[in-house]
Amino acid sequence: MIRIAVVGAGGVGGYFGGRLSAAGADVVFLARGAHLAAIRAHGLYIDSPDGDLHLPAAVATDDPGTLGPVDLVFFAVKLYDTDEALRLVPPLVGPRTLVIPFQNGVDSVSVLTRALGTEHVAGGTAYVAAVVSEPGRIRHTAMGRLIFGPLNGAMPEVLVKLRDVCLKARFESVLSESVQVDIWSKFVRLTAFSGMTTLTRTPFGPIRDDPALRAMLDDAVSESAAVARARGIPLPATILEDIRSATDALHPMARSSMLEDLERGRRLELPWLSGAVVRIGNELGVEVPTHRLIVTLLRPHMNGRR
Repeated sequence: MIRIAVVGAGGVGGYFGGRLSAAGADVVFLARGAHLAAIRAHGLYIDSPDGDLHLPAAVATDDPGTLGPVDLVFFAVKLYDTDEALRLVPPLVGPRTLVIPFQNGVDSVSVLTRALGTEHVAGGTAYVAAVVSEPGRIRHTAMGRLIFGPLNGAMPEVLVKLRDVCLKARFESVLSESVQVDIWSKFVRLTAFSGMTTLTRTPFGPIRDDPALRAMLDDAVSESAAVARARGIPLPATILEDIRSATDALHPMARSSMLEDLERGRRLELPWLSGAVVRIGNELGVEVPTHRLIVTLLRPHMNGRR
């Protein structure tokens, strides 16, 4: 049985960790505050169009020292919590442990590699629309796909085992041999989607249906793709068409997690999304006016309501 510690039991970690636990994986959640208390008292609930789930015996703790080394660590905290959450990881890492960041942005692999060493880090990215609707409960509304793979070299056996348990959990998973391309492809799509939905305070439908907003979305996608290619990432030649097809297939009420955070008065991942497009664009001499506008107009909300 594969043993997984989920650092960050929010929308991403809670949803996929819960599904994997129900499929037979040995999963423990690292959580805090009211969310931790609710999971301990009543288990973890998932409300989903793919089937609701209740894990009454879900294991959750805020002390990784009680767990010992695991096979895999899902690192799934918000990007602004990365430094604090990294302190939870060392007690979970044994000689063969792999830590997979399922976070937004493109900086997580390098951050974890500096902290833990290349031998303990794999690449990963997640496609899911899920949030903590209340302590102990995850609301999943769309998508459900994990992509993971080695940063280089041979495919580790533990990632093959993860793929197998994902199949049992009945969500889509991809065992990738070019995971950096997958991470950047998600980044190109997400920076445009999250930036535009948050800037307009609307779900995706009104953006897709308004010609001017749709053109602005396409510009944001093109800018992010240009930054990726300038960084040396071999994105597929069809990346722009692929993203347009994928977004056109989204439910009109699809919302980004950054929009959810804005409406709840929480901190935004803006510096690591459109902010990163601007930062890397400046470094590489790539013009990114759409993302610069997104950052400028959302900056007053970046730290949430005080």
